[in-house]
Amino acid sequence: MTRTTARGRDQLTEEAADAAIEQACRILRLPTIRDRFGDQAAAAIRQHATYKSFLSELLFIECEDREVRRKARLVKQAGFPRAKRIEDFDFAANPHVPPALVHTLAQGAWIRSGQPVCLIGDSGTGKSHLLIGIGTAIAEAGMKVRYTTTANLVNELAEAADEKKLARTITRYGRVDLLCLDELGYLDLDKAGAKLLFQVFTEREERRAIAIASNAPFSEWKQTFTDPRLCSAIVDRVTFNAHIIETGVDSYRLAQTQKKRRR
Repeated sequence: MTRTTARGRDQLTEEAADAAIEQACRILRLPTIRDRFGDQAAAAIRQHATYKSFLSELLFIECEDREVRRKARLVKQAGFPRAKRIEDFDFAANPHVPPALVHTLAQGAWIRSGQPVCLIGDSGTGKSHLLIGIGTAIAEAGMKVRYTTTANLVNELAEAADEKKLARTITRYGRVDLLCLDELGYLDLDKAGAKLLFQVFTEREERRAIAIASNAPFSEWKQTFTDPRLCSAIVDRVTFNAHIIETGVDSYRLAQTQKKRRR
């Protein structure tokens, strides 16, 4: 961008001024001001706004849009498989789920304390919706979230171990503010897989929060983690100071399907 003297700026044509503003916004990375300065300038003229008022409005919309983009970026980086929000959860259809607790969890104080959240219930009872919805709220609050299924995480850890990158991978999962682990209990894990998962839990214990969705009650986790001692250690880590929500056994998806058929 070439430097222009004060007299030169005074003599800029309308088109040259627009071009100079666009170039400056690109250099300073102000995309919202670049896109909207023309409309805002026209509005300021109509409203007889002061220069300060015009500038403050431009800066405000840039900051506001930057925050929106930041939230969207953090949600995208979390890797959620689909969009789910707490506001869309049908609490009336599942009276087992306490709305007050869910909304409190969405505010994120438990994240800073490194507490676990366990969502336990049968398929179709809203566990994944709550897991993703809470995770989305935490990401939009400015924290780093990572979503994965248990099977995908164990496979990733096993591949990392084969490539001698296990420590680096565990550290990466240990750094995020919230790890959302879905579908625990759907597949049985061999001892090697369970040990790998245990290392992630240990890395995060009482320092970083973890939220788990499982279709099996804790008493049945021994079927997933076949080593009794390892199973006991894992249950101990994910339940210590945990917020536990039991979503019940009545499938919301099945109920909705039956309702549509009756119609």
